Amino acid sequence: MTATGASEEGVGARGAPESGPWWWARRRSAVLDVFLAAASALECVIEGTSFADEAQLPELLGLLLGLLAGSVLLVRRRWPVAVVLVSIAVMPAEMGGMLGVVGLYTLAASDVPRRITALLAGMTVVGTLVTTYLTVQQEMVGQQDFHPPVWFAPALSVAMGLLLTAPPVLWGLYIGARRRLVESLRERADGLERELSLLADRAEERAEWARNEERTRIAREMHDVVAHRVSLMVVHAAALQAVALKDPEKASRNAGLVGDMGRQALTELREMLGVLRTAEGAAVRGASASGAPERLAAVAFRAGSKATERERPAELSGVGAVAESSSAGPSAGGTSVPEQRAGEAEAEGPCLAELADLVGQSRAAGMVVELLVSDAAEAAEEAEAAEIDAEVPAVDAGRRYAARVERTVYRVVQEALTNVHKHAPGAQARVRLAHRDGELAVQVENGPGESDAAGAGLPSGGNGLVGMRERVTALGGVFVSGPTDAGGFRVSAVLPASRVAA
Repeated sequence: MTATGASEEGVGARGAPESGPWWWARRRSAVLDVFLAAASALECVIEGTSFADEAQLPELLGLLLGLLAGSVLLVRRRWPVAVVLVSIAVMPAEMGGMLGVVGLYTLAASDVPRRITALLAGMTVVGTLVTTYLTVQQEMVGQQDFHPPVWFAPALSVAMGLLLTAPPVLWGLYIGARRRLVESLRERADGLERELSLLADRAEERAEWARNEERTRIAREMHDVVAHRVSLMVVHAAALQAVALKDPEKASRNAGLVGDMGRQALTELREMLGVLRTAEGAAVRGASASGAPERLAAVAFRAGSKATERERPAELSGVGAVAESSSAGPSAGGTSVPEQRAGEAEAEGPCLAELADLVGQSRAAGMVVELLVSDAAEAAEEAEAAEIDAEVPAVDAGRRYAARVERTVYRVVQEALTNVHKHAPGAQARVRLAHRDGELAVQVENGPGESDAAGAGLPSGGNGLVGMRERVTALGGVFVSGPTDAGGFRVSAVLPASRVAA
């Protein structure tokens, strides 16, 4: 309802469109107003007819005046100010008692400014007081034997004025305040509902992002474990094909290696699928499945470690260019390890001390590779050890940095050497590891591949560099890769790291 008295009840609860006729919000409101208008019109008609007789006016005029005045209650919700003004206007005719009471209640309960409500209520009190006083005086004059005190007429007039004005105004003010409170609470509830909806949408987005991250991590671990093992099988199969006619004994030994690796690949795949099923069941029951990729890595590392021990005695000497150009990746022991339980992860995961074994496996596959380790305090000794080609320089045993840092460095070296096998058969490679203040740097660089070296025909999914970049940037490091001027390729990574206290 506006300051001019126009009601705004045409809109239902929570902004719903009106369902009643005209300006009524509900049909029952329209029925109630029609009933009140009919009752008020009947009262005003009776009182108007009586007033017309006393004033010696035509009864029809009094009847029409009462009918029009009483029917004004039909618009009390739309124009409450007009209803109160009409009730004040008909007070001299001693009609419109119900009209005045209902009009004051509607005015007080509406959104009309309080100063207007107070002004109209005061006018109603004054009009009722004057009308009552004059009526009492006329009655006292007509009864000669009735001699009330002097204060009787004024007191009765004030009492009637307050009785007919104060209760409807106070009740209307209470109903209006209660209505506004309910509306404010409803608006607040709507706001909270919208906020909850937004929070639910954001939670769903975060959940979808987490699911995508989990899928990406699981896919990366599957690539690290299964793809490497199958690639190694392809390399040994190519070597078997090369020596099948020349050296049957070596061919038989290589066939045994291919069978062992095939069985090992099936075992790893079965264990990883079991972990995925367990994680899926836990997610359905409401448990967190965020540790699935880490458990996958742990399974792969355990299986890869066993396979590495079997493969170390076997050397592919005499295989020739086929073995050199093979895309045999490093052993599956280079996959990342669990991060959820630090103690278990550090016991199972690869560390910097195992880089020598990783390089040795690439050498066994026919690659010429060097490992150079530099330290501020041990640079001279490491440089001297790096010049020995027959023996790979040793890296300090145990963990010198956080497990995640050492795993990432191991994975970068592993993927880089695998890429050398795939894309640069016969090329020489060099692995540099630098211990610096507050950071750990690693670089894998290879020269151009030999043009006459035949490859094993392994496909490449293009996920190796992407996986390396994701691992390095997740730890706040910097990853750079690209071709060299000499025609080779270089992969570099710098990770922020602090040494573990001994």
